[in-house]
Amino acid sequence: MAKKLIRIFSLIITLSAALSASGQAAFNRGLEQVSFIPKGQWITGVNVSYSQSNFDNYKFLIIENIGGDTYNFKLSPMLMYSFQDNMAAGGRFAYSRSRTRLNSADVIIDSETTYEPGQLYSLAHNYFGTASFRNYFSLGRSMRFGFFNEIQLQLGGGQSKIVNGEGQDLTGTYSRNFSLDVGLTPGLIMFLNNYSAIEVSVGVLGFSYSKTHAITNQIYIADYASKYANFKINLFSISFGVAFYL
Repeated sequence: MAKKLIRIFSLIITLSAALSASGQAAFNRGLEQVSFIPKGQWITGVNVSYSQSNFDNYKFLIIENIGGDTYNFKLSPMLMYSFQDNMAAGGRFAYSRSRTRLNSADVIIDSETTYEPGQLYSLAHNYFGTASFRNYFSLGRSMRFGFFNEIQLQLGGGQSKIVNGEGQDLTGTYSRNFSLDVGLTPGLIMFLNNYSAIEVSVGVLGFSYSKTHAITNQIYIADYASKYANFKINLFSISFGVAFYL
């Protein structure tokens, strides 16, 4: 039985090789390589995002009388060089900062049970450095619309602090963090003219590792580490930006 299977597989391999050799010239997928991003171009751009919210006597589910404010800010400049047609390499730097202040809130469990978490203040800022490689390809023969695949290796770190309560009930936690991320990010590019373009990208594949060192009330020390991998479309990683091709 085993000898028969080996003969069958050998016959299949021989026929496949023969068909490939005879039909190599006839079979053509019809793909045409277009110099969408020519060699020698510098690519630079920046992504900026900012959001702010204010709450005054706001209600959400069982939480009432919410008062406070929050904001998030992120700046990410980029610089890449096209070392070959439709291929570019470079990097980007990112800085993010967020702050949250909760002045008042009541957690209503039932008509007789109410919990007041007290005042809360949180501040965090992080830095990221990313090495990137891009492969561009046009949409048909169009020189205005195209796609790219970007491979990213990112190292980051930052600091944060959380302060809760007031007076003698004041508690606080200070933490430092480190992160390592490897990801694949496809994107869409649309040229507005010969030198400027709008880019939209979304992360679909990646590996992430993070480690946090925290000190609470200058007494208690804790360490936390996590790692995970995913293969899915992450809607929260959608990025919009403007790039200049010089």
